[in-house]
Amino acid sequence: MNSQDIIKCLDYTLLNLQATDQELSEFCEKANQFRPIAVCVFSKHAKFVKPLLDEGIRLSVVASGFPEGSTDLEEISESISKACTEYVDEVDVVLEPRNQDFPNETDLERLVAIRKAAGNSTLKIILETPLLEERPLRAVARMALAAGADFVKSCTGKRGSCSEEAASILAYEVMRHERTFNEQKGLKLSGGIRTLEDVNRLTRLVNNEDPSIIESGSNRFRIGASSLLDQLA
Repeated sequence: MNSQDIIKCLDYTLLNLQATDQELSEFCEKANQFRPIAVCVFSKHAKFVKPLLDEGIRLSVVASGFPEGSTDLEEISESISKACTEYVDEVDVVLEPRNQDFPNETDLERLVAIRKAAGNSTLKIILETPLLEERPLRAVARMALAAGADFVKSCTGKRGSCSEEAASILAYEVMRHERTFNEQKGLKLSGGIRTLEDVNRLTRLVNNEDPSIIESGSNRFRIGASSLLDQLA
């Protein structure tokens, strides 16, 4: 992928609860200049950010806890429903992992509640891959996709970076879901992705599993990063 291809799939992020109006405004100015597919902020900043974005740039919000996701069903539903207003296009939600018995029926219940609360918003489920071994990672990716997630996302970046193994596993599971259910879902890579070399290293692995994911563009492939745009500009 060249720089422009990456920008077209970039979720440009500013995840700082204490961000000032000036910082948010400068963030939006940069987004308008380079035109990533989406910007991602905390839901509390969505109302301020939306009118500052040029038409065509999607607004994504993080809801229900970050980097640690809520495990309370009522809190999850309320937080996401409140975040997914008429001016929000997408929502990123952490499915909080556990050391044992993960995923199970309780996690499926949470995923169903998340999907319902997100309504028509594009839903990206954050799996925190640095905290998971291969077997539970594959299981939870399959569960998230089956429960209605539009994208599976590698991690928040706050508890580890996206590994090559995780990128390959998630790409395979997205491919497997399409072949099993005839549904095309998406993959978002995030966590420790700061340079063009990082992107190319991980996207080669995705292409090894299923080239159609990246070939489909931003509808099925995203990169989450806060500093990457500085490297590409």
